[in-house]
Amino acid sequence: MKCLSVSQPFADLIISGKKTIELRKWNTNFRGEFLIHAPLKIRSDDCKRLKLNKKFVRGAIVGKATIYDVKKYDSVKELQKDKKYHFSSQDLGNKKFGFMLKNAKQFRIPIPCKGRLGFFDVELPKITIKKKDIVTEIMDEETRYQWIGHH
Repeated sequence: MKCLSVSQPFADLIISGKKTIELRKWNTNFRGEFLIHAPLKIRSDDCKRLKLNKKFVRGAIVGKATIYDVKKYDSVKELQKDKKYHFSSQDLGNKKFGFMLKNAKQFRIPIPCKGRLGFFDVELPKITIKKKDIVTEIMDEETRYQWIGHH
């Protein structure tokens, strides 16, 4: 499955459904569901600016979302207009593409993972629960959480 590293606090804003546009310098033809990875680095200036004071998960896949479109920005004025959806600072640099996101979901149990630049593939192994003879994918978050919680 595809995965994208997004620095904290922005990864947290995406999986909570508050951030619905992820800005990038590059475009993508990818559409569909992808995993959201939170790297080790936290953007502390953005945490202060957004008044977010909490302990963020780092170095793990923290959730998933769906890219349904990409918006190309031709001016800083257009970027400023969508600020309530992307939460980026005044220094927007040369970020010209906004990945439009929906169906964001936070994982109850983060999956440790090392990130990479751009979209990267992650192989999620299947787990077998011998007691009930059930085979499930790690992505089946609810089943995994319930099984761990009862054993």
